This record gives sequence, structure tokens and C-alpha cells, in this order.
Amino acid sequence: MQKYLKPAAKVAALSVSALAIAVATGTANAAETKLRIQTHFSPETLSGQLAAEFIEDITTMSNGEIKVEMFYSSAVVKSAETFDAAATGILDCDMTGGAYQTGKNPAFQFTGDLMGGYQNPYQQMAWLLHADGYAQLDALYNEHDMTFVGWWIPGPESLSSTKPIRNTEDFKNWKFRSPPGLATKVFANLGASPIVMDFNEIFTALESGIIDGADAANLTNNVGLGLYDIAEHTNFPGFHSMPADHLACRTDVWEAMPESHKAIMKVGMQALALKNATANEVKNAQTAKDLRAKGVNLYEWTPEELGKYRAAVQAGWVEFATTPEAKALLESHISFLKDLGAMQ
Repeated sequence: MQKYLKPAAKVAALSVSALAIAVATGTANAAETKLRIQTHFSPETLSGQLAAEFIEDITTMSNGEIKVEMFYSSAVVKSAETFDAAATGILDCDMTGGAYQTGKNPAFQFTGDLMGGYQNPYQQMAWLLHADGYAQLDALYNEHDMTFVGWWIPGPESLSSTKPIRNTEDFKNWKFRSPPGLATKVFANLGASPIVMDFNEIFTALESGIIDGADAANLTNNVGLGLYDIAEHTNFPGFHSMPADHLACRTDVWEAMPESHKAIMKVGMQALALKNATANEVKNAQTAKDLRAKGVNLYEWTPEELGKYRAAVQAGWVEFATTPEAKALLESHISFLKDLGAMQ
């Protein structure tokens, strides 16, 4: 029938055919990114649920071109080994936290948790977004064949304990699960006995009495871990720690991704960060009410006791920053905190 069409109609028909071929070819050749990602959070926790939402978001935004196989509760390797597993090809991306890697360089402490330097997630995200934080973190990660993609920060954490934790004096001889890094120094200087163990060993250690308490997560995630089924003491609002969980991918995997996929991953992490901080603020307030109703003791520390803790932290910063990279990151954070008026 085409030979009977007028010239203009022929051109239109040919254009439609060409467009159809181009669309079909484009669809067939669409770039695909396949990622294996591990988080230390269990799927039952609020953070685990939000991680799942993040995966759904980036899958949808990429029209299915980004495909993720997600591993929860450190299912492939231990939490602290996730970074290396991604760097060496066992996984592709690490969704735990930079502070696990302080054994490589103490600078990693300042990529995740200043142990009370920032008062809320929004201040810490402001450093990342508005103080050249991305470039500074990425420079460190690149040295280890990884690329920093983004942060998500649940907010200040609360300790869990089988003994009262009303002040710094109560930390003396207090055996507790600690993440590696600065936390071990700060709490040890306050008289506690930190024991570094994997995230998913905490419940059993607490139940068996190996530890008296744990520096694990915020109030709501501690409930998700079942810690308050054993520990009847906690502190709220939290003050001692506010770790930034990260997403970091092996550099060769990241560089092979189309620019559109990289943008989706970065923007997806920024959306996750806002959702995470706000959801935890709401959830923690409700969780505090629920725990009080169940008889759990929630301690709000006095300004005097908080001052003692923060003095120990600031001394710990200087003691811990022993490499040029660590000193540079710490200096950047302190400068920003002073600009915010959050530190003298």
C-alpha cells in the first residue's frame, strides 16, 4: 500500500518506522547495572525496611535498569568485612558504615561518626552537601578501590544496658559491645570495658551476660534487635553517637555505570537520608513512650554530665587523628561545626 501514498505521507510513514526501529534498538541496548549489596541491618528493623524502599526507588527510577540483589543482616560476610568484600568482588557495594574501616586508616572514623560532634542528622548532612564533603570522603575511599555514594543517618543513638547508665560514673567497669574505632577509646577513658563484636552477635552476648550493654543503634532499631527484651536501661535523647551509614561501591563497578544510573543512586541516597532522619525522629519519640510504659528506664543526662562526655570525645578526636587524612577530615568537621555555632 505504501507505493500509493502521497510523498508527504510516505515521509511520515518512513519517519514512524524509523522511530519504531530506534526505540526497539534503544530498548534492546539499554544499559543494565547489576549490583550485590550487603547491609548489617535486619529486614525487621526500621533501617532495614528503609533500605528495601531505597532499592525499590532506584529500580523504579531507572525503569528496571538497575537490578539489586540485597543481602540483610550481614548474610554474606560479617559487618566489618563488607567493605573488603565489595572491594574484592565478593559483593559490589557496601551499605554498612565507614567507621568499621578504622583499622585501614583512622580517617574512616570521621567518615561516619564523630561520637557526639553533630547534634542532629541535618547538621551532618549539611557538611556532606555544602562543605565539599563528597569530594573529601571520595578521595579516601578511592585509595581503597571504593567510591563513596552517599550517607543515611538515623539520628543520635541510645545505649542499652542491664545496669543503670545515668551519668559518666556508671560507665566504670561497664562491659559493653562497641563498634571499632573511636568509641573504644572514649568509653575506655571513661572507665568502661568496650568489647568489639559483630552487630548480629549483640543479642546473644547480652542475653548470656558476656556484656552488660551495647552501643548498637537508636532507640527504635534497638527494639527491632530485641535488646530491650533483656536490657531494662537506656538513655534518651541519645548523645554519644550518631553514625552515618554509607553506600559505597567498588570503583570499577561505579565507573562502568551510565551517568544516569550514578545520578539515580546519588539522588536516591539523598532521598533515603531525609526519609531516614525524619522517620526515626517520629518513631523514636513513640518508641520512648512505649518503652516507658513497659517499665524500661530512660535516662536524660544533665548538661553537666553531657559536658564531661563531650570533653572526653574532643580529647579522643585529637588522640585518634594520627594520619594526614584523619587530621584533614577532622579539621574540616571542626571548622564546619564552628561555622554552625555548634562548637566553640
